[in-house]
Parts: sequence; C-alpha cells; structure tokens
Amino acid sequence: MSPNAPQASIDRVVGEIKRMGCQPHLSQGKFRTVIGAVGEEGIVDQNHLASLDGVEKVVPIMKPYKLASREFHEEDTIVEVGGGSVPVVRIGAQHAACISGPCAVENEIMLRTISRHVRDGGATILRGGVYKPRTSPYSFQGLGESALKLMRNVGDELSMPICVEVMDTRQVEQMEKYVDCFQIGARNMQNFDLLREVGKTRKAVLLKRGLAATVKDWLLSAEYVLSQGNRSVILCERGIKTFEDSVRYTLDITSIPVLRQLTHLPVIVDPSHAAGKRDYVPSIAAAGMAAGAHGIIVEVHHCPSEAQCDGPQALLPETFRELMIQLRQIAAIFGKQFAEITEPAAV
Repeated sequence: MSPNAPQASIDRVVGEIKRMGCQPHLSQGKFRTVIGAVGEEGIVDQNHLASLDGVEKVVPIMKPYKLASREFHEEDTIVEVGGGSVPVVRIGAQHAACISGPCAVENEIMLRTISRHVRDGGATILRGGVYKPRTSPYSFQGLGESALKLMRNVGDELSMPICVEVMDTRQVEQMEKYVDCFQIGARNMQNFDLLREVGKTRKAVLLKRGLAATVKDWLLSAEYVLSQGNRSVILCERGIKTFEDSVRYTLDITSIPVLRQLTHLPVIVDPSHAAGKRDYVPSIAAAGMAAGAHGIIVEVHHCPSEAQCDGPQALLPETFRELMIQLRQIAAIFGKQFAEITEPAAV
C-alpha cells in the first residue's frame, strides 16, 4: 500500500483479495502496510488490485514460502514470548534471548534446582521436556501433564515464560493452557497437521530444523504455521545429519546468514543437540551468535550423571554462567542485547 494509506483503502483491498478466493495477510509497519494475497497461482487479478485506491504496487513473491519471505515482510519480526502471569521476552531484530533448562522434567526438586541455576545464570525462558521423542520405546518418555503443571508453576514463581515440546495434534489443546511457547522438534518439522494445529493458536512456536531438511524445506514448514494466522515463529538451527561422526550432528552455521537474508523470522541455535557433548557446546553457541543468531536454547543439569535424558550434553551451572557472559559480549558487537531478569531467583 502507499505510505499512510487510509484504513478504508486497506479494508477494500482485503475484501477484494477474499472475493478472489485468496487469504489476506496484513503486515503493518509504522508508515506502510503490506497485504499478502495467499492462494493458488492464477486466481489473483493483479491488474485489478493495482487499480484500487491506496495501492502503490503489486509484487509477485517468487519464493514458495510467501509469508516467511522477506519480500512480504521486509523488517525483522520480533516474537514476544510470555505475558499474563510472566514477563514478555522479545526475540528478533536487536533482541536476543536464552532458553534453558533440563532436557526432561524428572521430578519437582530437580526442576526447581535447575530452574534457579539457569535463571540466575542469564536465561529468561525456561525449557523442559514433558513428552519426550526417544529413539527407543524403552527409554524415558517423560512425565506428561504432571510435568507440564510443574513447569507452569515454576515458570510463574521465577517470572519465566516456559517453552515445551509438543509431539502430537492431540496434545495441543491440553498444552495451550500451560505453555508460552510450543517447541516443534526436528522429527516433527514436517508433521504438517501438527504445524497447522499450533498455527491456530496464538502462542509462540519454536520450529527446529529437521535432521535432513534444506533451508527451503524448513521455511516451508514455517509457512504452515504462518498460514494459519500465527506470526510468532522462531526458527532453531539444531544440526543436520552428515557423514561426520565426531559430534552428534553438524550445526549448519551457514544457515544463519542465509536465513537472515531470506526471512524476517528470528533464528536461534541449539548447541546442545548439535554437539551431544558438553565440552563443545560453548564454542558452538558462540559461533552461532557471531553468525547472527538471536539467541540459544541450551540444556543445563546440576548433576548430569544422574540425568534420565541427554546428560552428556548438559552444561553444568557454572559453565552456563560463564557462557552467558561471553554471549552477551558477542551479541553487543552485533548490536543485540540479551533480555535479563534483574532480581535473584527465590529459594
């Protein structure tokens, strides 16, 4: 639309897009509104739209991912996680954030202990698995809704939004009452029914890259969420499967600057699952931030040898604190700032 186009003109264009059988998506900046017309090729009458009052130009978006494309939304999207009972944490543009906690919620004492450590170390969003996608059906599968309630209670007490992985469409309605951010794991990146379902909510969605997915595949998965009206998508590079076996996965550092060019969505890195070994986690996290990421999601455990899930990759609390000091310095070089909680955690 033309700069400062009146609302009546915007409403007229939205109405015409609907009449053509397309779905309108508005991206409203300070001075300009961009309206996306999403639908099948060939049904949009570009000449008619160009003739409407207030329309500056009609531009076909050539990328297969329309709403995720920077052609549709030029400015960086800032995703807000939290609100209500907990503060809002912003991720995107100049806002960086750390999401941290245990791989899985094992019991209440363990969760409270680790949560205090990560909060005091610099994390502002609490993570913890309640339903665990494990390679073996005999491995620990998570505690389910009881762990979900624990996460919500601890998050509220420590003023931290919570991020929890959802594995199935049947879990979305139950989890929506508790979580501030849905995590879509790597194995579910192309579970399109699940993507649509979380897209119908207005909770933030953390979308991890699949083990063998291209950047294009990944952005098309994000498009499923965006197409349902949920604009709060955070991308997470967590490593892809390559021939290299010295680490669990190969963190694709190049995907970060590529994404920053192709999409307006924020991107963070997961050094824990990429490395699989805690010794490598700090270096990988620092590399991700230096490449342009908007933060990290990292696992921490005060006693990794007793962890029921992914103990070898969990950072010790003191290592996590040192890492966050380094990451704040790296972020500052690139004009970003990590969100902080200033008061100490309650004991």
